[in-house]
Amino acid sequence: MWPLTALLLLVPSSGQAATLEKPILSLHPPWTTIFKGERVTLKCDGYHPLLLELQPISTLWYLGHLLLPSHKKSIEVQTPGVYRCQTRGAPVSDPIHLSVSNDWLILQVPYAPVFEGEPLVLRCRGWYDKVVYKLHYYHDGQAVRYFHSSANYTVLQARARDSGRYQCSGTMRIPVESAPMFSAKVAVTVQELFRAPVLRVMGPREARGAALGGVVLRCDTRLHPQKRDTPLQFAFYKYSRAVRRFDWGAEYTVPEPEVEELESYWCEAATATRSVRKRSPWLQLPGPGSPLDPASTTAPAPWAAALAPGNRPLSFRKPPVSRSVPSVTSVRNTTSTGLQFPASGAPTAGPPACAPPTPLEQSAGALKPDVDLLLREMQLLKGLLSRVVLELKEPQALRELRGTPETPTSHFAVSPGTPETTPVES
Repeated sequence: MWPLTALLLLVPSSGQAATLEKPILSLHPPWTTIFKGERVTLKCDGYHPLLLELQPISTLWYLGHLLLPSHKKSIEVQTPGVYRCQTRGAPVSDPIHLSVSNDWLILQVPYAPVFEGEPLVLRCRGWYDKVVYKLHYYHDGQAVRYFHSSANYTVLQARARDSGRYQCSGTMRIPVESAPMFSAKVAVTVQELFRAPVLRVMGPREARGAALGGVVLRCDTRLHPQKRDTPLQFAFYKYSRAVRRFDWGAEYTVPEPEVEELESYWCEAATATRSVRKRSPWLQLPGPGSPLDPASTTAPAPWAAALAPGNRPLSFRKPPVSRSVPSVTSVRNTTSTGLQFPASGAPTAGPPACAPPTPLEQSAGALKPDVDLLLREMQLLKGLLSRVVLELKEPQALRELRGTPETPTSHFAVSPGTPETTPVES
């Protein structure tokens, strides 16, 4: 009876085979670079869903691909390399890269990933905690902060632009003040907390407010897997006016009269403290009678970028309807056979005599005088250029030419139908 009871107690609490998460590996102190001879502590925290265990759960430690002999929950190390841990039945943890330096000056960065909105702390440390004077911090080769003596450089709310390569420099008194010394460069990456939101129209089945006659919009985004428990708030805007301020709900119902106005909406996602805020592109709602197709509601990227909401007031207008005149090459021109039409755009038989003139024919009639004038100007310019070339090559022939009046067009082949040009007086 007792063995059976023990087996029942070993069943997971949910009654099903539970999927264990990765154990969490931490470093104390939290710096990935240390001086030679120093020791740090690694701690492995795993998840154990069993109600009762007959023996303690062992922990496996890895240095690269080498299995370490210790099975304790925490270990002290001083060897550089990539460390991982694993608890019984769980996947391997995320790695921690430990570096060991023999330099006079090192730049220490935290082992844990830094996300948007979180503080980023950098520490410039002298050999075995010697005081560093005339301390400079550099970001991608540019000096960003100066301290008279040892101090940490802190970015209160990190952003993606704070990613890059950092370095520090300073002097130490050993025993007299040394020349400026530089640390090795260290790469820092600020992780994205959540993606920029996308505003979309929900379908009739998934929309809660569709039965009320409105259109339901949803502000969609995705959190980083390590920050999936971070709560986000959402706000919705119509042009520059907030139609719903920050709230926990990611959906908003647009009243039916406003849908018919074809006015633009966009949304904003933010953390509860507003340390990270991101805006979506504009959404152009479909017109009356158009199907609510989510794939066709997001405005094109260039237009969305041009109207991206900013910090200063904007003047909002609906997109203008294009009224541009058709290209001249698509208009049939009977004044000259020199103009060639593309094979795909060759003129076809015209409409019946009783048919009203089309907009294309009206625009062609308006363009015809301009085309004729352009051809006359081009022919006149051609004659003038020919006389200049002839004068440069054969001055005697030009004098004979002046003695016999002749129009410039007599020296050139003019296609039938080309308007005649007037003689040019020299």
